[in-house]
Formats: sequence, structure tokens, C-alpha cells
Amino acid sequence: MRILAIESTCDETGAAVVADGRRVLSNVVASQVELHAKYRGVVPEIASRAHIENILPVVREACGAAACGLADVDAIAVAHRPGLIGSLLVGVTAAKSLAWALGKPLIGVDHVHAHLYSVMLEDVAKPQAAAPVFPAVGLVCSGGHTALYELRDWLDVRLIGTTIDDAVGEAYDKVAALLGLGYPGGPILDKLATKGDPRAVEFPRSLLGKESLDFSFSGLKTAVLYRVYGVPGRGARPSTAGGPPAMSEGELADVAASFQAACVDVITRKLRRAAKVVGAKGVIIGGGVSANRGLREAMKTFGLPVYVPALEYCTDNAAMSGGLAHVYAERGIVSALDLDAVPYSQFVAG
Repeated sequence: MRILAIESTCDETGAAVVADGRRVLSNVVASQVELHAKYRGVVPEIASRAHIENILPVVREACGAAACGLADVDAIAVAHRPGLIGSLLVGVTAAKSLAWALGKPLIGVDHVHAHLYSVMLEDVAKPQAAAPVFPAVGLVCSGGHTALYELRDWLDVRLIGTTIDDAVGEAYDKVAALLGLGYPGGPILDKLATKGDPRAVEFPRSLLGKESLDFSFSGLKTAVLYRVYGVPGRGARPSTAGGPPAMSEGELADVAASFQAACVDVITRKLRRAAKVVGAKGVIIGGGVSANRGLREAMKTFGLPVYVPALEYCTDNAAMSGGLAHVYAERGIVSALDLDAVPYSQFVAG
């Protein structure tokens, strides 16, 4: 079965053709990083307008790269939740239109769950990787999400922990901005951290409670602010208007390495707690931060099998939705043409 999938939940316009749930025949992503870089974050209106411009060219390119026409695919999949409402509407409308015009089944999938499924994807030239054994703990970590899940299978997914403030990827972006670095902050800080001492600065680890599976990165971000700009007087905040004080490359690298060590330490501890609660036989990690070198290194000594996506499937892409949609199709689960786009504000993770 070949599924054409569409992704437009945030700022990446994607289309992919996936065969039998695992073989990625094409995976095309039109990035909007340059459009949002000067704002150091995604501007929803700019994102939705760019999706309108990109969606049809991306779909055509995905079909061309997979050497198939629209009539040759067996179903149309789309990530319809959660996301920015304007962005979602572009992808969902395109998917509905294609499904109706072609007489193909429409399959709406959860974008966050698709990030977990991304560990199953492979390229045509690569051998099939081992599939995770359930039950498993899932972690989705990105600019918009830091959440823990209990997985009994790919469609039996239950939220067991989430962030109470910043997502870890958002914290990376904000810290990069505090240090006067570029956007997105994750790859920049990850690279810089390789040159620094992770023990140079003892940043706090927010664990919330002895049994809590929730995350908090706001305090860590504030600790970096105080380290770089100084501790303010009572009731005041340090001014960041003039940019960061002059710092040597070594000092920058030490702050980046120490910040990353704190993030990875918190994530690792929470994963251990969750694995114990779930009785997990493995750990599945997806989302943009799953590409982080520090996190991947830490997972090598976790003690359970840890599954992470190939680097090309860590950030938002349509292939992961096409793969998960195959599981839906095998179980006879399809969507009606009145499928809703569900924004973050109406989304109940689970």
C-alpha cells in the first residue's frame, strides 16, 4: 500500500509517499526557517501564507520523486492535530480535496503520535530496522512538545507526563537568543556544547516532585539569563535590550554545554521514572530534539533498548504521518471528509 501524506502543522510544508508503513519512497520538506529567523520564532500568519504557496509544488515533487502519479496512491493521509490553526487548515484542506477528487480514503493522524512512529521509517536503500517491543515509554521532544507517553501499541498511546511551561526545544531557542546566537537554537547550542565543559556551570534541574513525570524548563532558562546578564535587584529583571555582555568563545561553549547537560539530565531521569511506572521494555524518542547529540549519547547507557529516528525524520515531515496512517488503514480506520483541523488550544493530548 502506498500512502501520500501531507504535513503542515507548524512551519514546515511536507509531502511524502510511504509504502507499507515503512519504506519512504519520497519525503519532501519546504522549510520556512529563513522566513521566521529574524523573529526567533514561528509567526503563525507568515507560516500559513507560506504553506499556501508551497503545498501544491511539494505534493507534485513528492509524487515525482516516488515515480508515481496521484492516481497510483492508495490513500491520502494528513496530520490534522495539533498545530497552528492557519497552518493546519492548508494541509487538511489539500488532503480532503485530493481524497475527494481521487476517490481515495482520507486518514487523519495525530502529529505527535506520528513523531513516535518515525522510528519505524527507513529509506529504500536501507535494511529494515528492528521494531520496538511494547510496552514502551515514548518521549516527544521538540520546540512545541515535551511529553511522555505509555505505548501498548502504535494506536494505544496514553499521555503520562508533559511540560508545565516551556518545551525543551523552546528553551533551546530562548537560550540561544539570550546568548546572541541564531535561530533555531537547538542545533547551534548542540554544536557549541561539544567545545565546552558540561560541569562548568551548575544549572538547576527541575524535577518537580519525587514521582512527577512532568517537565519544567522555565527555571533553567531563567538561570541562564541570570548567569549571562547578572542577578537583578528585588522585583527587577536584568535588561537584555543591549544584547549579551561580551563573552569569550570558551565561556559561551561552557554555558551551552552546562545548559545542555541540565536538559539531558532532566529528560533522562524522567524517562527512567516513566519506564519504571510503565514496566517498559524499551524507549521511543521522536521530535526535533531527538536529533540532539547530547541526548543520543546519554541514551547509549540507558539500560533499555532506545529507538530514535534517522536524522532526516526527527524534525517535522510527512513521512512519519504516512507511516502511521498505514497502521490505521490496516485496522480499517479512515476519516470522513468533514475531518477537523484541531489547533493546540483545543487539543487534548492522549
